[in-house]
Amino acid sequence: MSKNKSKNNIEEEPTQQTAKTQQQAEETPEKKTEGQENETEEEDDAARIASLTEQLEKEKKEYLFLMAEFDNFRKRTMRDKAELIKNAAESAFIGILPIVDDMERGLKASAAATDAAPVREGMKLIYDKLVKLLEKNGVKAIDTADTEFDTERHEAISTVPVPDPEMKGKIIDTVEKGYTLNDKVIRHAKVVVGQ
Repeated sequence: MSKNKSKNNIEEEPTQQTAKTQQQAEETPEKKTEGQENETEEEDDAARIASLTEQLEKEKKEYLFLMAEFDNFRKRTMRDKAELIKNAAESAFIGILPIVDDMERGLKASAAATDAAPVREGMKLIYDKLVKLLEKNGVKAIDTADTEFDTERHEAISTVPVPDPEMKGKIIDTVEKGYTLNDKVIRHAKVVVGQ
């Protein structure tokens, strides 16, 4: 029996060792699989972080480029606006120069003229030319003939009593013409108003 027992023990030992080896063999792939999964997740996370960092840098560069582009646009717009303001009246002044030339010729001619009629006619032509230039650039005289006094367009410098009640509050005389530029009053007409 003791021989049987020891034989059984010997048989049991290899069986136990085989079971332990199998168990270790089974556990090792699982541990390796878990480790591999952790490594894979870490690699995926690292790749994702690298991708997001790269994307962030790309977006940051694009943002800085757009900011610089906008700043350049703003500066260019301000420069153009300043240039426009500086030279806004250029076309009007260019139009006035021929009228100045006409006035100079008229003054020379009037010094040698014995008859006033041709000088007066020349002055009328120059005046008409100037009025056309002003109208072309949006400047118009404010009409005051037989109109009601309007504080938005007229400046009363005097009042006179009127015999006719219908003339009260109306403009009797214009001392100095008023002008508008594109319907905005740039100089009020100085008028005498009936009271």
